[in-house]
Amino acid sequence: MANPETDQAPPTEWQPLPPLATTNADGSPTIGMADYVDESFIFLGAGAAVLLQLAVPGVGHGVADHSEVLSEPLSRLRTTMSYIYAISLGTPEEKKAIIKMVNKAHIPVRAKSYSAFDPDLQLWVAATLYKGGIDLFERFHGPLDPASAERIYRESMEYGNALQVKPEMWPRDLAAFNAYWDRQIEGLEVDYQVLAFVNKLLSGGQAPWFIRLGMPLNNFVTAGLLPPRAREAFQMTWGPRHQRAFDLLFRVLPVVYRFIPRPVRTLPSKLYLRDMRKRLASGRGVAR
Repeated sequence: MANPETDQAPPTEWQPLPPLATTNADGSPTIGMADYVDESFIFLGAGAAVLLQLAVPGVGHGVADHSEVLSEPLSRLRTTMSYIYAISLGTPEEKKAIIKMVNKAHIPVRAKSYSAFDPDLQLWVAATLYKGGIDLFERFHGPLDPASAERIYRESMEYGNALQVKPEMWPRDLAAFNAYWDRQIEGLEVDYQVLAFVNKLLSGGQAPWFIRLGMPLNNFVTAGLLPPRAREAFQMTWGPRHQRAFDLLFRVLPVVYRFIPRPVRTLPSKLYLRDMRKRLASGRGVAR
């Protein structure tokens, strides 16, 4: 894993970041993570985020060795979305419960070359969740103002900080994060084991037939959202024709999406949150 520090010498002692700005200079409110994380367009980035995570060997080998995503893809998706929604939209009690469950599930995920409690690996996973969400937000709503961009970045740190990532491990600002991201992308490494796992994942694994029917479109969107270096690492075919089709799709989708009433657009998040709360109340946990 690359060091998330900037190319400049780090300060001798980490200093707390300044308070978040909730308003712009003109008095308009800034946008926060909770303003968009419940939108359905977020699901479009799930595949790209997962593949970027797997392209770092410690994460890729840990998932390939231990994950049940191939045999129980809907259960794994529920677990992931429950974590995202609990951290971004849940109550403090729900966050504590989900964090406890995630830590318990991570206990057996370890080997000589990786550990699910490795904060550097967790930082990368959290970074992909932040980057994927913000990329899709801007594709659907346009560029963010600087104060909103900084606010969302700072709020997204909680994806990692809720586990073993220390706040000072995050690049201090967006410029430093972008430098960290670029170094990570350049260092992506996919071996035969991870590539074989991903190929099975992209075929749908043991998902229900109606999920497998949608995999070609899902895989196309996933490939389009990946940086070119990641497509290369996963040996994905992508040329000018694919790019033109992808660009056309993302010119049309945001326009159509705006005509969908917000209660409909946010229905999946409401259903996941309701399911999570029922499972927590019953003591079942969210994984099964």
